Amino acid sequence: MESASAHALAEQLGETGYLCDDSLATVAFLALRMERPLLLEGEPGTGKTALAEAIAQSLGLPLVRLQCYEGIDATQALYDWDFPRQILHLRALEAAGGADVEEAEKSLYDERFLLARPVLAALQQSPAVLLVDEVDRADDEFEAFLLEVLSTYQVSIPELGTVKAATPPIVVLTSNRTRELHDALKRRCLYHWIDHPGLEREVEILRSRAPEVPELLARQVATVVQQLRDRHDLEKPPGVAETLDWARALHHLGSSELDLASAARTLGALVKYREDTERVRQALDQMLRA
Repeated sequence: MESASAHALAEQLGETGYLCDDSLATVAFLALRMERPLLLEGEPGTGKTALAEAIAQSLGLPLVRLQCYEGIDATQALYDWDFPRQILHLRALEAAGGADVEEAEKSLYDERFLLARPVLAALQQSPAVLLVDEVDRADDEFEAFLLEVLSTYQVSIPELGTVKAATPPIVVLTSNRTRELHDALKRRCLYHWIDHPGLEREVEILRSRAPEVPELLARQVATVVQQLRDRHDLEKPPGVAETLDWARALHHLGSSELDLASAARTLGALVKYREDTERVRQALDQMLRA
């Protein structure tokens, strides 16, 4: 169900457990209304991917995710042919007495042998939410391919023809800004930078997404994480996802408030680098003894 306003969209997203501020709700609302892709940039763990998931859930649409990586190409995003099934089909034709060569070749490229990859799947399932995750990890050629698809919401399959979305999918692209994206792709999208939430917002997120965690523990966890993000010596400052994991881990250990022993034992939920583990352990010792 389409939202009537940015405020209404924020409320819908909130019902899924995703809390966003006015600026993010507004740009997401405009992307939906204007049928424009939404490009979200920010540090890892700030909720970019989670927003696409929340939009799909709140609107009752399927979520199709394309995870980008170095070397990804159009084939891996669009479609492939089911080669083993095509071979079985040929053998079945031979066993049945054979068929005209030209007709046999045509039958190999029937839609039943088509393996739809995420972009094609999103066009076929429309309406749907297409999440293009970590687009900054792909290369320039893949960006150009995406730009073409996002301009027309259609793809051409030589053996079958053109597939065009009956309803353009809702497209969310995320970037951790490991490299700059091309201006042409950015101009096609509405843009928003997602920063780490402030203390009160992070406490709200914890209370919404992990209601089983005691309020005192949630506030203590959020306070410590906020302080850790202000440090400049960490390989990867904890994101909101790590905050949630840490709070849940402490709760599973039976903690009702944060103490040095339980905090040290659960650092694997909060930091993911060996160097960060030692730095955070030392910082916690100072913070929790103060």
